[in-house]
Amino acid sequence: LLSPGRLVAAYRKTHLCDVELEGRVTMKESSFTNPGTEILAPVSTPAGKLGLSICYDLRFPEISLALRRAGAEILTYPSAFTIPTGSAHWEVLLRARAIESQCYVVAAAQSGKNHESRTSYGHSLVVDPWGAVVAQCREGPGLCYAEIDLDYLHRVRREMPVQGHRRPDLYGTVGAAGLAPAP
Repeated sequence: LLSPGRLVAAYRKTHLCDVELEGRVTMKESSFTNPGTEILAPVSTPAGKLGLSICYDLRFPEISLALRRAGAEILTYPSAFTIPTGSAHWEVLLRARAIESQCYVVAAAQSGKNHESRTSYGHSLVVDPWGAVVAQCREGPGLCYAEIDLDYLHRVRREMPVQGHRRPDLYGTVGAAGLAPAP
């Protein structure tokens, strides 16, 4: 992110997309890049506290929940989802991240052929903390606008305080009470 004349944050995606959808898409990001080693604290902006993630990071809710605990109000996911993964998962994953974190989600997405062997799904969108898509681009280049209403965000959090209902004392303890793990 840039501030007048200075860099205020640089996030490196922590999850690399190594997938093979037989007969459709093969990607191996680990063959040409290294994963980031940290989740950055949310960055204060005039629109709100911004949590940074990139593309494939979207599939890991732990990041969005960690950013929410750290004070994020807006989560970003600039992406280049493929056609098969985008058409099946793009909107539902973004809406899930917004609902579970009670954050706005802003997802700019590359569209069209951006690599000799891959076409990106596109469909940039903005989701509010209740999970409603409040702005969306369809196919091809475009621009969409959405209002980020922090009063609304805080009302959603106050009316349904899921952050306070979380049970971190239980997470990671599956089977710890003497139950045999599933085969």
